[in-house]
Amino acid sequence: MSNKFQKMESEGYSQRLEILLRFQKSLNLNFSALELLDTALTHRSYINEAGRGERAAHNERLEFLGDAVLGQAVAAILYERMPDGSEGDLARIKSQVVSEQSLASVALSVGISEALRMGRGEELSGGRSKKAMLADALEAVIGALYVDQGSEKARALVENLLGPRIEGSIGAPSKDYKTIIQEYAQKYLKTLPVYSLGKAEGPEHERLFWVNCSLEGKSYGPFPGKTKKQAEQKAAERVFSILEASSPEAAGRLRSIAGPAPAQILP
Repeated sequence: MSNKFQKMESEGYSQRLEILLRFQKSLNLNFSALELLDTALTHRSYINEAGRGERAAHNERLEFLGDAVLGQAVAAILYERMPDGSEGDLARIKSQVVSEQSLASVALSVGISEALRMGRGEELSGGRSKKAMLADALEAVIGALYVDQGSEKARALVENLLGPRIEGSIGAPSKDYKTIIQEYAQKYLKTLPVYSLGKAEGPEHERLFWVNCSLEGKSYGPFPGKTKKQAEQKAAERVFSILEASSPEAAGRLRSIAGPAPAQILP
């Protein structure tokens, strides 16, 4: 343990030390310089309220570094795991994995919200649940580990934290059925599909919509959904299946537009 934290313990800051030790243990980490983790988990508002001045340690510099380390690690992982992936696919998945929403969700799951030190005013305004603050703190932790133990350990942490999201995104579709059918019709049939509401039935809170899809003079449906959007997707999915089975040429064209697998639209 560094002299700083030995001093902290002797001065009655054992609670903060316990929080840091518990947090790093939960991620199977062992910082040589625990003050780096402390800095990564300290928001600027805490420094400002404590009156320690601009030069006191908060996590913005480590967040800046961690953002770059995270991006490089995810890019390398995708490059290795998607040998046939296009530049566009790699960029799309990377953007999803390192998005604020994604990072904030991971940060919450590993307890950053509880370990993050912030000013009283920030806390009262809901700081512990702010996506940007949580995402930044996660990047700062990655940056702190990079400084403390190097790129290999930092990448291992990224894989540990984001591996399931990376794998899920690799197999995830980029387009839904309705988009696929529209692009197919425009490109190969020189027309557009037309969706029409056949009927809506049931009470307001359990409404069921029935939608038809017309393409090249043929009508498919009706297909039900809890919303018009869902019913349109059901109709498009059925048209996709019919066209795919109609000929190898149509199947190939549809698959080239769809990518790995068309997306399912939830209610």
